[in-house]
Amino acid sequence: MRYGFVKVAAAVPAVKVADCQFNSLEAEKLIFKADEMGVDVIIFPELNITGYSCGDLFGQGLLLEEAEMALVQLLNNTRMLEVVSIVGLPLVVGGTLLNCAAVLQKGKILGIVPKTYLPNYKEFYEQRWFASSEAHGEETMLRICGQQVPVSANLLFEIPGMCFGIEICEDAWAVVPPSSMLALKGAEVIFNMSASTENIGKHQYLRSLLAQQSARCIAGYVFASAGFGESSTDVVFGGNALIFENGNLLASSQRFSFEEQLVVSEIDVEHIRSERLVNTSFAAAVQKYAIHPVTRIAAEFVTPRDFELTRIIEKHPFVPAEGVLLDDRCEEIFSIQVAGLAKRLVHTHCKSVVVGISGGLDSTLALLVCVKTFDKLGLSRKGIVGITMPGFGTTDRTYHNALDLMTSLGVTQKEISIKDACIQHFKDIEQDINVHDVTYENGQARERTQILMDYSNKIGALVIGTGDLSELALGWATYNGDHMSMYGVNGSIPKTLVRYLVGWVAEKGVDVQSRLTLLDIIDTPISPELIPADEEGNIRQKTEDLVGPYELHDFFLFHFLRFGSRPIKIFYLAQLAFKGIYDDETIKKWLTIFFRRFFAQQFKRSCLPDGPKVGSVSLSPRGDWRMPSDASSALWLKECETL
Repeated sequence: MRYGFVKVAAAVPAVKVADCQFNSLEAEKLIFKADEMGVDVIIFPELNITGYSCGDLFGQGLLLEEAEMALVQLLNNTRMLEVVSIVGLPLVVGGTLLNCAAVLQKGKILGIVPKTYLPNYKEFYEQRWFASSEAHGEETMLRICGQQVPVSANLLFEIPGMCFGIEICEDAWAVVPPSSMLALKGAEVIFNMSASTENIGKHQYLRSLLAQQSARCIAGYVFASAGFGESSTDVVFGGNALIFENGNLLASSQRFSFEEQLVVSEIDVEHIRSERLVNTSFAAAVQKYAIHPVTRIAAEFVTPRDFELTRIIEKHPFVPAEGVLLDDRCEEIFSIQVAGLAKRLVHTHCKSVVVGISGGLDSTLALLVCVKTFDKLGLSRKGIVGITMPGFGTTDRTYHNALDLMTSLGVTQKEISIKDACIQHFKDIEQDINVHDVTYENGQARERTQILMDYSNKIGALVIGTGDLSELALGWATYNGDHMSMYGVNGSIPKTLVRYLVGWVAEKGVDVQSRLTLLDIIDTPISPELIPADEEGNIRQKTEDLVGPYELHDFFLFHFLRFGSRPIKIFYLAQLAFKGIYDDETIKKWLTIFFRRFFAQQFKRSCLPDGPKVGSVSLSPRGDWRMPSDASSALWLKECETL
């Protein structure tokens, strides 16, 4: 199965200016290589059959005849291949010369797309030789290589699993690029053949431009530009090959290489379709602008081939890459949390907050957000009341970490044991204290929440929630217990990211003693500590033993919510991302549990407290996710059974 992926390639072949036979053979080699790799569509640079930098030689009939003969040769030699190839050459149409992209498959020319915007400034003089696609209206027919072929900038090509369109170099730089209209008419991937020259700073601008166009069109974007071998009389061509998906760079070539290159990756067309379905602005633009006719051309059916994904699948999609990006992203996330809490404090005229401090990751992050917020507002940290509430399962390690962190951060500390209150409560409801069931656990969680709420009323403070996105997804929170607060600063932070954020603060923003405590908290097993410790005083109740590894659940959550992926695709991607870490049975087990819990626990998410949205995924009923609390999980669980 392909799981919605289409394999594409951007080629940078060797080239000799005005040597059409040589250039055709070089393209042929890369087409064969791409076909062997299972590529569906390959694109070459602008005018690759002749070379882009021919200058006034484009006015020579001999060159134009040789270009067509080279195309005949290429068609003949690749007629047995199923890969769709997009090659560039000059063609005479209706007495004018057009800069064209020819789309080939199995010895046929499916269509020809001429360039629309011809640069005629600085080092570019294309209007000296070529006419625009607009010179021939919407569409014309051309007799070439013994075939009748449609010629138009408004052609869409359909292969199994994808619809694509083509623009040529300068087209992408236009105020309204042809790709924008092609996307609105149904193109899910845009292919661009280019001969963009190199100069200082242009490369980064180009990458930014194409990334933004890919994102704006909610499309894949495959770019192939001329490289070594083009004339260097006045300019140099760097050989750029870039593949984007909805603004994200998937693969790129080595610039200024003297060797031919073939850059291959897979574009997730299912992801693109999902994004377009939920983006109301895209739908509105389709209605407003996609009014011009378009011709759809279907490629021949291709025989299914073995498919192997080559793009990297991140294990922790919520966590940015290591290095400068991670540092910048953590600072941005932390700042969003701080800004959200600051607004709520200013609005309510509150100068005090109450936070339950357990010595675990979530309450630690919430406390750090409170400290930073109070510092920025010029409020005393003593207005932050950290309450530690030891119970039957509290261990010495988490207890002392909670106390040490509050001491080093200089907040107000309170300790209120819940043991006596819970014992009395269990007597009142006739709960055997030796039966460690859900009543035993939730009774403790609700007692802690009652303490926080009532104490906040006493001092006129806000209760700051500590629960995170992963817990909300799995429903791993006690309803009307730790599920509830007056403002939840961690509500859209997944567990895998919480750990990184706490580590980032430890390294960047606290004193030495706080840093040591934070590092130990990071190393502590995740637990609600509602079951008594073992004989040696260690945590007995480890959350991940019960609900599964959070890194798996966060992976499932990201692909389910962000991309709308179905279980069979999530399973496939998880197999790749966690290869050598979890076996197939383990992934299947926790994926099934994820969907079972996600659907069953929606009622908790339907009444969440306020809290800032931080990333691209949120489960707030007022934000990203609106789902009936009684929706059936049958379809998703049934597909899990087939894995």
